[in-house]
Amino acid sequence: MAERQAITVRAELRAGRGKNDARRLRARGMVPLTVYGGEGEPVSAAAPLRELAAILRSGAGHNTIFTLDVEGVGANEVLFLDRQIDPVKGRLVHADLRRLVQGQEVEVTVRLELEGEPLGTKDEGGILEQLLREVEIRCRPGIIPDVIRADVSGLGVHEVLHVSDLKVEEGVTILTDPETAVATVAVVREEQVAEAAPVEEVAEPEVIGKGKKEEGGEG
Repeated sequence: MAERQAITVRAELRAGRGKNDARRLRARGMVPLTVYGGEGEPVSAAAPLRELAAILRSGAGHNTIFTLDVEGVGANEVLFLDRQIDPVKGRLVHADLRRLVQGQEVEVTVRLELEGEPLGTKDEGGILEQLLREVEIRCRPGIIPDVIRADVSGLGVHEVLHVSDLKVEEGVTILTDPETAVATVAVVREEQVAEAAPVEEVAEPEVIGKGKKEEGGEG
């Protein structure tokens, strides 16, 4: 886990409500947000988009712990709880933050990275496939890992690495189902498609006496 830098974001108390107020805030480069949890009541505020976006782009991303200093309310350590992204512009438009309490554990999702070269790709021509991108964990805020690395160097062809095989620091509990597959080494087989033998066209037999049935005539 990388050493965390102290980050403070100054925010203003949000007095207005509704879509129009939110649009005005965004036009000023601010993001509406709500702070939940801890020992206080929920707080509606607004913080600079540039600063929140920089936090989300950092190594720890949405698991970054930072101080939110709301004018007239005070400062609290917080963590992203939820966020809404504009699907067209890819920009943060609203955030829910979790107020942290000293010594209290939190549940977060952490990114998974694979490391090592599997035996199955080196010696057996297999292809490494990552089946899981993140896991849910529970721990104290101060020891949230930026990423969990999964060693796949021992994987042979058709072998699977499961969540139960992951190694984490003491104090971190993985909540994702231990039987969930993380990665596997698959084999790509070239299928030889036999050329279909040409089918000879069979001439349609001539129908004799088609139509009215031939009647035997009397002499």
